[in-house]
Amino acid sequence: MSKPTVLVFETIHENGMEYLNRHANVRRVSGWDEETVCKEVVDASGIIVRANGRVTARVMDSAPLLKVVGRHGIGVDNIDLEAARERGIVVVNTPAAPVQAVAEYVIGAMVMLAKSLIRAHLAMQEGNWKFRYSEAVHAHEIQGSTLGIIGAGQIGTRVAEMAVGAFDVKILYHDAYRNPSLEERFGATQCDLETLLKNSDFVTLHVPATPETYHLIDATALAEMKPTAFLINSARGTVVDGEALYRALNEGQIAGAAIDVFEQEPVSPDEPLLRLPNVVLTPHIAGHSEEALIAMSMVAEDIVRVLREEPPCHRVV
Repeated sequence: MSKPTVLVFETIHENGMEYLNRHANVRRVSGWDEETVCKEVVDASGIIVRANGRVTARVMDSAPLLKVVGRHGIGVDNIDLEAARERGIVVVNTPAAPVQAVAEYVIGAMVMLAKSLIRAHLAMQEGNWKFRYSEAVHAHEIQGSTLGIIGAGQIGTRVAEMAVGAFDVKILYHDAYRNPSLEERFGATQCDLETLLKNSDFVTLHVPATPETYHLIDATALAEMKPTAFLINSARGTVVDGEALYRALNEGQIAGAAIDVFEQEPVSPDEPLLRLPNVVLTPHIAGHSEEALIAMSMVAEDIVRVLREEPPCHRVV
C-alpha cells in the first residue's frame, strides 16, 4: 500500500520529520500564498502548518484526500476551524509543547525590562560608561510587584508559578473562566480587564487571536496602565493595537514593552517600534527552545494516528 502524502508548510525538527517519513511521503510547499498551496495540496492527506501560511476553506476544497491538519504549536487562528468541521477534517495541535519555553521568555522579559538591560548593553557597546549614573533610566526590583496575566491557561498558569516562586509577586488574572488552581496555589485574584491594567506593574498576554481579542490592548487599555508598568506580548500580534502601543511607549504612557509577535510578520524595516529605546523586540521566538521545537514537531504522531483512523491525542476539531 502506498504511503499517504503529508504537506509541510515550514521545516520542523528532525525528530518529527523522521517520524513522518516513516509513515508518509512528506513534501514542503514552495510558497505560503493561497494560490500556491491550492495547487500543491491536491494529493495531500495531511497538512502541518506553523505560524506562516493559512489553511483556508479554499485550500481544503482543493485537497479531496485531506483528512487532518496539524498545528505545530498551540494557536490555530491560521486554520479555518469551521470549514474543517463542515468538511469532516480533523484539526490537531500541540497544546503543552511550548508552555515552558514561553513562560521562561516572559520571566526573562520581566527582568530585561525592569533592569533596562537592553539600554545598558547598547550603552556599553557605545563606550558609554556614564550610563551607570543616568537619571533617565531607573532599574526596578520585581520582588513584591503585581503581575497581571491576561489569559490564565497553561502558559499563564506556568508564568504565575515561576514569577511567584522567583519574585513573590502578587497575581491578578483576567480570563473568561475562573482558574481555582491559580487562586489556591498562588493567591491569585480574578478581576476585570480595567482593574488588572490599573493595578499591575507587569501585564503579560496569553490569549488566542479571535474576534473577541482583536486589539484587546488598544489606546484605551494602554491609558489605564501605570506609567511605570511594562507590557509583554508573546501571544498573538493582533491582540495589541501596534500603532497605539507605539504612541504609548513614545509618549511615556507606559514604561516599556517586550513584544515577540506582531500584527504583520515578518516585521517591516519601517516598523516604528524598532526605533524606540524602551522595548525588547524578538522575531516570534518565545516558544523556540530545542525542547519545545521537538515536542511541537511531534504533532506528526497525531497526523499519523488520524491517517490510520485512530483517535488523536490533541484534537481541536
